[in-house]
Amino acid sequence: MTDAQVVERKLAVIFAADVAEYSRLMGQDEIGTLRKLRAYRAVLDPLIAAHHGRIFNTAGDSVMADFASPVDAVECAVAFQQALAQDNANRPASEQMWFRIGVHLGDVIVEGENLFGDGVNIAARLEALAEPGGICLSGAVRDQIGSRMPVAFIPLGEQRVKNIAMPVRAFKVASGDRARVLATRRAGTPIRRRIIGTAVAAALLIAAGAGGWWLWSARQPEVTAVGSPSQPYSAPRLSLVVLPFANLSKDPEQEYFVDGITEDLTTDLAHIQGSVVIARNTAFAYKGKPVDAKQIGRELGVRYVLEGSVQRAGNQVRINAQLVDAETGAQLWAERFDRDAGDLFALQNEITARIARALQAQLAIAEARRPTNNPDALDYILRGRAVLTRPISKKNSNEAAGLFEKALSLDPQSADAATWLAATLAFGVTDEFSDDPDKDLHRAERLVAQALAASPDSALAHYVKGQVLFAQSRCGEAIPEYERAISLDRSRAPAYARLGWCKFLTGSADEAIAYFEQAIHLSPHEPSIAAWFGRMGAIYLLQSHTDEAIASLEKANSENARLAFVHAYLAAAYALRGETERGRGELAEAQGLGKMYSSLASVEKSSWFDDPKIRALAEVTYFPGLRKAGISEE
Repeated sequence: MTDAQVVERKLAVIFAADVAEYSRLMGQDEIGTLRKLRAYRAVLDPLIAAHHGRIFNTAGDSVMADFASPVDAVECAVAFQQALAQDNANRPASEQMWFRIGVHLGDVIVEGENLFGDGVNIAARLEALAEPGGICLSGAVRDQIGSRMPVAFIPLGEQRVKNIAMPVRAFKVASGDRARVLATRRAGTPIRRRIIGTAVAAALLIAAGAGGWWLWSARQPEVTAVGSPSQPYSAPRLSLVVLPFANLSKDPEQEYFVDGITEDLTTDLAHIQGSVVIARNTAFAYKGKPVDAKQIGRELGVRYVLEGSVQRAGNQVRINAQLVDAETGAQLWAERFDRDAGDLFALQNEITARIARALQAQLAIAEARRPTNNPDALDYILRGRAVLTRPISKKNSNEAAGLFEKALSLDPQSADAATWLAATLAFGVTDEFSDDPDKDLHRAERLVAQALAASPDSALAHYVKGQVLFAQSRCGEAIPEYERAISLDRSRAPAYARLGWCKFLTGSADEAIAYFEQAIHLSPHEPSIAAWFGRMGAIYLLQSHTDEAIASLEKANSENARLAFVHAYLAAAYALRGETERGRGELAEAQGLGKMYSSLASVEKSSWFDDPKIRALAEVTYFPGLRKAGISEE
């Protein structure tokens, strides 16, 4: 092949932007529209450069740029849309100019300074899907961003777009205050302060006498939505789910033992660098059901499925495990292990290492960590963990605590026994099961300190320490513990949710939604899912995003209709949207479930509003909404 025949390709993040309703604006005022467009380009072009992007094409009102980093591209998009929103807020609706932005990560063809191919075309199609002032991402960009950005991503399902053979998985970036942090994330640099602080006004003045040199070119791709599964299927390379292993033992009482192996493998696999492992509670929704790896891959958005069986006879354990590619259904690896029960955790580490090699990955953990050297203590730990998976109740909480106490009495040095007992005591306090909260929290504090001294890199221990601090109303101190837990185990869904809630309670409401979204993605069948959706809805309402609030709160209600705070926030949201009768009905539901909602004075005493910034939001959204729904003042 000659040099002239060689096609140069590269992987790039493509950023496509153009003006919404540009032809209408030009029809109303050609000169004014071109001046305004030039002014906004004077904002956008430096922003692209500041975020390490490069403009490779412009035509009329459109701008095409490429970036090396999805995070840089989306940060740039958010910063630009916010700068425009600030400027448009001071203009009559007829004089406002809004851009749509699409961002896609894909393979492109390089010809000189220009780029071509489906990677570019998909970005343009996504831009057409975006709302005026909005940003639409492909699933490839969303997957790469993960939880790196404190901004909410709302799934749009799979979209079939013109001239693209396969449906495109799409997300929109939530607008408003939830993204404000991105505009100031790098505010320490002079160029960023100048762009965000004053560029719009300055650019508009400079452009006042400029001639128009853009040529308009209409680009309106045809798009139609297609049905999407519960989790659209374009999975990250190292994403997997550990399905509940089958119990082949004749004794059904061994179920806790088999489930314990499944849970521990889930935790161990999360230590593979770059992996995303679906949480235990979601995986266990498939227990006892026929396994179709392709369907599970589509539903959970994972690339691999690990399944197997356990047979225990006395101290002998046989484990069969196989790793399946969820895209093709092909078996990648399978093996049978026969071991003594005392070698169980060394065996789990061996299985994890085999899977890591099969995926050509590296383990971030150097060696197996034994939770205890006492087989009987291990048995009590596994039994206690099994009890904690039952419905939340004081009886189950006390039973689990008793089992962990027995494990700790048999092995006082067991970090796992100490951690699980501390967790149960902390949960007992937050769930209001404890007869002596101060005593239980004091003991939990000592137990988790013991566990961390023995195992400082235990994700579970850091998460439990966060739970103890949360139960002590010390959210600010709990945040770094949840963050440390996530850094050690990226698949620990409850840690994301707790971190989001603590961020909210300490006044960082802008950052909270993204953490809840990540928790829901990792564990959509979590027992706490209703509370997660409910808290997201509450945050949305406090930020004046009423429609998004109602959507989240209704989802929470469908999962669990017994949460009083969900009905209360729905009451306020409906009333603010003008649906007063529905608001009254929801308020009545809240009052029937919780005494707090008998009066506004009682609601205002909630610890949710301890932070002045949160109270200030409630005073312009939640409290007025409750008043419209008919709550009494005293």
